[in-house]
Amino acid sequence: MAGGHLTVDLGAVAKNWRALDAKSDKSVETAAVVKADAYGLAADRVAATLARAGAKWFFVAIAEEGAAVRGATPRDTKVCVFSGHMAGDTDMIHDLDLIPMLNSVEQIERHFDALPDHPFGIQLDSGMNRLGLEPDEWDTVRDGVMTKNPVLIMSHLACADEPDHPMNAQQLACFTEMTEGLDVPKSLAATGGTLLGPEYHFDMTRPGVGLYGGFPYTEATPVVRLSLPVIQTRRVAVGETVGYAAGWTAEVPSRIATVSAGYADGLIRAQSGRGHLWADDIACPIVGRVSMDMIGVDVTHLDRVPKALDILGPHQGVDVVADAAGTIGYEILTSLGHRYARNYLGT
Repeated sequence: MAGGHLTVDLGAVAKNWRALDAKSDKSVETAAVVKADAYGLAADRVAATLARAGAKWFFVAIAEEGAAVRGATPRDTKVCVFSGHMAGDTDMIHDLDLIPMLNSVEQIERHFDALPDHPFGIQLDSGMNRLGLEPDEWDTVRDGVMTKNPVLIMSHLACADEPDHPMNAQQLACFTEMTEGLDVPKSLAATGGTLLGPEYHFDMTRPGVGLYGGFPYTEATPVVRLSLPVIQTRRVAVGETVGYAAGWTAEVPSRIATVSAGYADGLIRAQSGRGHLWADDIACPIVGRVSMDMIGVDVTHLDRVPKALDILGPHQGVDVVADAAGTIGYEILTSLGHRYARNYLGT
């Protein structure tokens, strides 16, 4: 096979969920964020695994994503939609029994008009300036909303992956003030907030990237392994170049392997000439440009050229690859392409 092989360890996802669940009090619900097809790893498989592990609440970005989660989990599972109740979502919210996290006065009016008895949550803006009602808007509608009994009130931290950032304490204070005296479950913490400590946990945490082995959960069990087959190797003499724009020049006699994957498979072009692939426990540098379907790798120092090299695995997680590409682990995970043959462990 010419395509890469992606292994997803669902048992590791469940292990990470249990470990993050253990970081909050037993009275705190631990949900799971499975938006963007569970960060590119298959929402139906991930949600089914996490439901068996004990997760009862799941979050997706848009209503359409709720279908996969609903179909893979028990009927009493709660599936929440971060984008709220958008125009055109009413039938889907009703039929799939989704819980929209209403984030504007317009959405509140739409939901109450279209589905007056249907469960909903509220999203507040505690300082991120992305989604949610701002404090003055919330003051205006709060009393009316509370008569409809929201199932959850949430907000989202902007800088939780930086524990010492002053925004964390500012948003905590804002969210606490906006929800003071309200007898309804509250949620502020995603993965980073979960790690900040119990004052951020409220009634529910919502880990996302940490489930899949990403920063800031540095204790996470690795979830993905990506092996790329070697298509060809060649000897490159001193002064010869490799790849588009002659992006790398051999300074010593070299042996270069061309592996089957590129930016069409989610391996970002900005990684050109940066980062490594691995042959067992030996690092092999990327040389030249990452092209659409191929990457050059210097294997001069290996005793033999293996049939495949790992770009993700036990020696290198998504955040290391992301650093080499000048991005974040989220982008690497959600960009993993559809040409890979996928194998799921722990199903």
